[in-house]
Amino acid sequence: MSMRCVILAVGLFAALGLSACDSSKTDDSKAAAAAPAAPKYFGRSAQMYAGQEMIDKVDTASVKVGKAGTLEMMASGSVGMPGYTKSGFLQRINPGAPKDGIYEVDVVADKPASGTAAPTPIEVKGAWSGYPADHLKGVKFITKTNSVVAMLPAG
Repeated sequence: MSMRCVILAVGLFAALGLSACDSSKTDDSKAAAAAPAAPKYFGRSAQMYAGQEMIDKVDTASVKVGKAGTLEMMASGSVGMPGYTKSGFLQRINPGAPKDGIYEVDVVADKPASGTAAPTPIEVKGAWSGYPADHLKGVKFITKTNSVVAMLPAG
C-alpha cells in the first residue's frame, strides 16, 4: 500500500508541475500579444560612434531649404539625464529612394558618462548638404521611442 501512495503522490506532483508550466506559457503568450509591434522603417541605421545613441523622444521637428542647397533640420525632444553633448542627425541607409519621398534620420547625441536620471529637454539642429532635392518631400526623425515626420514647406 505504501508503494501505491508513493506512486499517487509522484503522479499528483507531476500533474501540478505540468499545469503550472501550461499556465506560465499562456501568461507569456498574453504578454507577447499585448506588447506593441516594433515600427517598420524604410532604411537602416548608420554606424554610431562609441558613446553616441538615439535620444529618448522627439516632440517636434521641422525642415526647410537653407543657403547653398542645404536642408536645415531642427528637432526638440528629451533625453534621460542632463549632460548629453554633440547632438545631431544620422541619415539612414536606404536601399533606394523612398516612394513617398520621406527620408529617415536618427536623432542622436553623446551620452554622458554618469548622471542622475531626470528627463531633460534637448534641441538638435543640423544641415544636410547634398540632400536629394528632386525626391525629398519630408524627413522622418527617429528616436528610441517614437518618430515625427516634418514635411518640406511648399514653395
